[in-house]
Amino acid sequence: MLSRSAIGRQAQRALRKQCQQPANRRGLAAPASGSFQYETGTAAGVKFASRDMPGPTTTLALVSRAGTRYEPLPGLTVGLKGFAFKGTERRSALRIQRESELLGSELTSSHSRENLMIGAKFLRDDLPYFVELLAEVASQTRYAPHVYHEEVDAIIKMQQKKFLANVKEMAFNSAHGLAFHRGLGVPLNPSSSLPLSKYLDADTIAEFAASAYAKPSFAVVANGAEHAELSKWVNEFFGDVRSQPASDLKGEQSKYFGGEERIAHGSGNAMVLAFPGSSSFTGGFYKPEISVLAALLGGESTIKWSPGFSLLSQAGAKHPGAKIETKSNIYSDAGLLTVTITGPAKAVGGAAATVVETLQKIASGVSTEEFQKAKALAKFKELENGQNTSAAIELTGAGLVHGDKAYQIDEVAKAVDGVNEDAVKQAAKTILEHKASVSTVGDLFMLPYAQDLGLKV
Repeated sequence: MLSRSAIGRQAQRALRKQCQQPANRRGLAAPASGSFQYETGTAAGVKFASRDMPGPTTTLALVSRAGTRYEPLPGLTVGLKGFAFKGTERRSALRIQRESELLGSELTSSHSRENLMIGAKFLRDDLPYFVELLAEVASQTRYAPHVYHEEVDAIIKMQQKKFLANVKEMAFNSAHGLAFHRGLGVPLNPSSSLPLSKYLDADTIAEFAASAYAKPSFAVVANGAEHAELSKWVNEFFGDVRSQPASDLKGEQSKYFGGEERIAHGSGNAMVLAFPGSSSFTGGFYKPEISVLAALLGGESTIKWSPGFSLLSQAGAKHPGAKIETKSNIYSDAGLLTVTITGPAKAVGGAAATVVETLQKIASGVSTEEFQKAKALAKFKELENGQNTSAAIELTGAGLVHGDKAYQIDEVAKAVDGVNEDAVKQAAKTILEHKASVSTVGDLFMLPYAQDLGLKV
């Protein structure tokens, strides 16, 4: 526990660092101790990973298996996210906020379908303080009922309003629900007027935390920290964290279903055509050809004033107003390849038909030039995603929690390099032979059914 005088000294030191870099600190251009590869280990029963990147700052996060896929009751992930560091037995929320600010940092929280992540970015020398703080949050988080009602209810209501006005997000969540039903099919945020107060209160959030913040359920990941130093502080501060979760958060193996849902909406039009995809590199169902197929399909051009080289960006020009985006959504044990189309109803319907025609074309074979361009783009996107600090930390933390394996972008790039034209051709063919998950939101009189497009549901 830091005393007030200690915090004062920390603040003074932090201010000095902003004006002058110590002589013994490595500069931005100096080499790191490794590459983009993560080193992994276990300390005090906690899985951790680090990569020592050049620079004066460190990004640290606790990645927990507590995304919406694993919540036992609706809204628990959002509730826990809102209370991720709202106070512990030793420190109030105000004290945590002020101490972090004095060190030039701020704690943040975010969540995905599988993970809940809390962390901060700070000066490298302050690593011990933030490791201790995350350990304290994991072991002694407390929840005040009156704060819950004032803050969490307001957050959930705001998110529900945003969701109901966003046809693209509504279709995307609907497609996941069709594809996976429960588990990965649970919406990322509370998405209806479901009376969540029936399920949520301070006690249920605390019970969820007792599972989410147990050693088997999370990993600690750092970017810009020496491996031995991180190991030292994790071992020192995480000893008192729960060794076993209050309840099992593993969940069942994801199973793909498929189907169709149509939702009338007056604020816009969106269609999501979704198909079985690839798991994360750290999962057991990784298919690098899916990322190449996604790049080959493409959508909106990344080049200004140009339609781009992807097949859908060229074809999409025939449907003015339609915006097309293809993405390979990766999870621990499954994946979903999605093509999202938004715009005027007539343009969306025409573009949806073009998507199916393009998949049929790929299944028959594409030119070597088109394939090579797509593979190069897929490799670039994988490397860019792995280099991104936030994405790399979450992917690595999730890999350790779900399968004891870090996300190594060098190995991902090699896997993409090994993809050939036949693999992509077969992937497109398999997609068309099996059930799709088609979600349509907007003017249902104008928008086509999946059967009209030639898709099986």
